[in-house]
Amino acid sequence: MTLSDALRAHLQSIVDAHPVVLFMKGTRHSPQCGFSATVVGILDAMLPEYHTVDVLADPAVRDGLKLFSDWATFPQLYARGKFIGGSDIIKELHGRGELATAL
Repeated sequence: MTLSDALRAHLQSIVDAHPVVLFMKGTRHSPQCGFSATVVGILDAMLPEYHTVDVLADPAVRDGLKLFSDWATFPQLYARGKFIGGSDIIKELHGRGELATAL
């Protein structure tokens, strides 16, 4: 699969429009997987607001994001336009006290 210019532009516009974006399975208030729930719990403790995108709601976004980020799993966290990582990386950064700086 290749990432179309239109889908790339759409994903970039989402990342650019919000200081922190979590592409996840489910929603902030109803995560649909344990990894997404873990990252939501970490972010909820740190940030009053962040944007989420339910990748289960749009297969094109779900598949395209894997190419956009070069990361195959979800959740995927972006902060200030940059890809931060998935659940394990977020837990590591948080555990070392480095996540706040990244956000």
